[in-house]
Amino acid sequence: MGTLKRYGLALDLVDDKNSIATYLDYHKKVWPEILESIRESGIQQMEIYRIGNRLFMVMEVDESFSFEKKQQADVNNPKVQEWEKLMWNYQQAIPTAKPGEKWVLMDKIFDLRTA
Repeated sequence: MGTLKRYGLALDLVDDKNSIATYLDYHKKVWPEILESIRESGIQQMEIYRIGNRLFMVMEVDESFSFEKKQQADVNNPKVQEWEKLMWNYQQAIPTAKPGEKWVLMDKIFDLRTA
């Protein structure tokens, strides 16, 4: 396997205690079809961190991954569409997101290995 690439993405949750709790509950038991679609796309590792209502996702992907291919596969997967529609009840775009954009790719500004 080649070198993995790492990406950071951000998203906000609706700032409501009960809504956030429900979102967290869903992520304790993510649907198997969603996990399968993530793994099949070339994502080798994914972690989501939270502070308040801000989420930060770290993805490590192999050479087969592209955001375009993942997006196209998701559009054609009814279970992923069902999950995304459900999650959007608890999510809200960060202030800098484009219309309809959910997870926003962040710019890496520091890397200890190259400092």
